[in-house]
This record gives sequence, structure tokens and C-alpha cells, in this order.
Amino acid sequence: MTDKQQMTIDGQVVEFELGQTVMDAAMSANIYIPHLCHNPNFKPQGSCRLCTVKVNGRTAASCVTPCEANSIVENHTEELKAKRKGIIELLFLEGNHFCPSCERSGDCQLQAQAYEYEMTSTDLPYQYPSRQLDASHPEVILDRDRCILCELCVRASRDIDGKNVFAIAGRGSQPLLVVNSNSGLLKDTKLSTDDCAMKVCPVGALLIKGKGFNRSIGERLYDNYPISEVGHHHPYDASNQYSKKEDK
Repeated sequence: MTDKQQMTIDGQVVEFELGQTVMDAAMSANIYIPHLCHNPNFKPQGSCRLCTVKVNGRTAASCVTPCEANSIVENHTEELKAKRKGIIELLFLEGNHFCPSCERSGDCQLQAQAYEYEMTSTDLPYQYPSRQLDASHPEVILDRDRCILCELCVRASRDIDGKNVFAIAGRGSQPLLVVNSNSGLLKDTKLSTDDCAMKVCPVGALLIKGKGFNRSIGERLYDNYPISEVGHHHPYDASNQYSKKEDK
């Protein structure tokens, strides 16, 4: 007897094992569902909602929704495309993402999602936040204006690095990425440039000093691969072929 059951994603029959989420099953079947906060190495939490799909006609975050036998999942529809584009737009409006001058341009997942969903401009007002920038660490800069609160660095530092360097503080419309030290500064933590937490940021919130703009246009990750192709491969995964190419 097998624990495998079936559902469909955009008409494609997909097998899944009991306990898997819709995102898990899609990734196993090499079906791309867009995401920013999800990573298979960490427990999912559904904070960015970019992975929203329709399961039997109801919207759900695929990274935290358990698979059910014979479910009908819609992933690529005009309605979902509009919702995802709106989420991406809000992330740009809520931060300071100056892509042409950002060190992560071409390697930024948020930027790549914007291109994927053709979100190249907006008629809504930008918030232009001014959050504290932390350049106290000898090797790392934390730019909170670029942070999208995905909590990947929080989970990586806690679950992989075992250092608990980062946390999210605040509620409602003013949450903030904070540093767990008596001073609240990166210089007083054990953060290292080799930490997993330094490799998971999908934007340019965590940067290594002296490493910016060291690759020309055409050599960056999303210059060569759309995020819908690269999306299931993560830079801290040893099997990631795209990361290996990027490191050369």
C-alpha cells in the first residue's frame, strides 16, 4: 500500500505524499509557484502570500496548505496573476527599492518577480520609509529599507546557523527586522558572512561589504534565467546548479 495520492495543478496530474503541502507537491513535480518567503529547508509560514493559488475554488497560500486527494489547484490564471502583481507592487511601495543602483540588481528575487509579472511602474504613492541602516559590522550591512519581512534570515539564523541573530519586532503596519544583541547592532553578534542567514535574503537587505557590483550586466543570475525557471533552486542548497554558476 502506498501513501501517494493525486491531485491536479492546472490540469496536470500531480502525485503527493500525505503531509505534503501544495507547494511541496508542485516543487516535486517541477511546477513553479511564485514565492519570496518560502524555502524547503525551513518550516513554511505564508508571510508573503505570493504563492497564493486556488484550491477547489478557494484562495489559499500553497506553502502552508496541505494536499488533499483529488483537489483541483489553479496556479496560472489571470485573476491570480493580478493578485500577485498587486502584492509585488505593494512590496515596492512599502520599501526603498532603487533597482538600477542596488547591489543586488539582477540577483534580486523581488526584482525578478516584478519582471515576471510585468510590474515595471505604479500610479500609487511610494511610502519612502527611513528605517535604521546598520553598518556597524566589519563585513556586513543591514539595510532595513530594502527588507520585505520574509523572515528567511530569521529562520536561517535560528534553524541552520544556531545563532538567533535576527528577529521581527512590532505589530500591524510597523514591523521591523531587529538584531538580537544588547546594543541592537550587528557588530555585537556572531554573524558571519559564511552564515546561511547571509545567503537567503531575496532582496538587498543583507549585503557583504566590498562585494557590490562585482559582476557586469549579463553575468547576474536573472540576466540568464527567468525566476520561473530558477525559482526552485536556492543559493544555500549544495545541489543548486544556478548558485554554482553564479559563484564562478
